[in-house]
Amino acid sequence: MVESSHHIKVGISSCLLGAKVRFDSGHKKNSYVTNVLKDYFEFHSFCPEVEIGLGIPRESIRLVSVNDQIRCVGTRTAELDVTEDLYEISEEQKSWHQDLCGYIVKKDSPSCGMERVKIYHSGMPTKNGIGLYTKRLIENFPYLPIEEEGRLEDPHLRENFIQRVFIYSRWKAMLQEGVSISKLQKFHANHKYVLMSHNQTKAKKLGNLLSRNENISLHAIADDYLENMMQTLKLVATRKNHSNTLLHIQGYLKKHLDTDDKAELNEVIDDYRNCLLPLIVPITLLRHHFRKYPNQYITESYYMNPHPSELMLLNKI
Repeated sequence: MVESSHHIKVGISSCLLGAKVRFDSGHKKNSYVTNVLKDYFEFHSFCPEVEIGLGIPRESIRLVSVNDQIRCVGTRTAELDVTEDLYEISEEQKSWHQDLCGYIVKKDSPSCGMERVKIYHSGMPTKNGIGLYTKRLIENFPYLPIEEEGRLEDPHLRENFIQRVFIYSRWKAMLQEGVSISKLQKFHANHKYVLMSHNQTKAKKLGNLLSRNENISLHAIADDYLENMMQTLKLVATRKNHSNTLLHIQGYLKKHLDTDDKAELNEVIDDYRNCLLPLIVPITLLRHHFRKYPNQYITESYYMNPHPSELMLLNKI
């Protein structure tokens, strides 16, 4: 299935777009974001430190542990405590946060970092914190795909995040049209092989959620499905799981391919499994065969076209 070309709303730390909002009046412009993703995402930028009234330039801030509480204070002035300010400014953005399908945050930031932010304990840091603005964002929107710009340099994490953004966008579009059990089942059918590539057991569980005969409200079923789906998608797909998924899809061609074509396809999938080829190669070969022998179920599956081919994400994994 071909992805819609409409721009998807994604939040982003302002400094990553080149805004000079850092404590030292600098920026952290990210070329992949500004040169590539800008063509697919409608970015909504925000700098919580500026929005709470800290100037440019300003004293830098950091996370510290005080009486078993995490506080965000000035690096030179401990009396500069912006903990509650960062929580409140995140809370105040809920009206536009709820429209987002993803968020890219600045790594290591005491306000925006998603993970491994330094927390100082009596002057000694440990890297197990979360920026306070992002912490509240996660609490308010636990299924929103969030990633740091540094982790986007990893091809597998990059593909995983962008895939989640597109799927979350499709989910929200379905809800806006009015959800029904048949629409949920159709959504699952279109994403079944995507989910299988992340975890086959969890993909099966998701299918079972939609076939229960219990007296459960549609709203509860949709919420349960979304929670389990987004948890499954956060698991980075492995070559083993992708290979098993490819073999399942190959099964739809068994009555059409001759011995040589089957052998070639098996060889390509094996080479992919053994890290000799990127994922785009077996998928391209499958696309070729399905153009000759169309199958509606596979045509409508997002596994074969999970995101715009111009992003070339499958070429790197």
